[in-house]
Amino acid sequence: MRDFERSLPMLLYRALDDVLPRFRSLFSRFGLTETQWRVLRVLWQREHIGLSELARATRIPAPSLVGVIDRLEDKELVARRRSAGDRRAVELALTRAGHALEREVRPHVAQIYRELDALLTPAQWKTLRSLFDELHAGLGAAESPVEQAG
Repeated sequence: MRDFERSLPMLLYRALDDVLPRFRSLFSRFGLTETQWRVLRVLWQREHIGLSELARATRIPAPSLVGVIDRLEDKELVARRRSAGDRRAVELALTRAGHALEREVRPHVAQIYRELDALLTPAQWKTLRSLFDELHAGLGAAESPVEQAG
């Protein structure tokens, strides 16, 4: 059996414990939870998205995602709307306030990434991302709980 501290789950937890506090501090300053941030982060890259696709992208199970979206709507950062292609489907889109928040937050996020980028060389970051992609490709064949829920 592998050493507990060097096991893959523990290495991943430790990496998250080292990285996420920087982002959580930022989320907190803007009155957001980590899950709300994940939803906004996807929407800042896309104009609108369906709920099933959003659940897959954010790795938030669909039943949990509904409450997250409700709270983001209460903050007037996102709005639900009927899909133009399928009126039965609901899509999520940013509001003006959601776009304004992105503009306000972007410099802070960039600063956090500059600090993180300084910890490894560009080649090391490329290797790390590539290894995570390979790990995901190898393990991603199994259906995830998010995909099962959505």
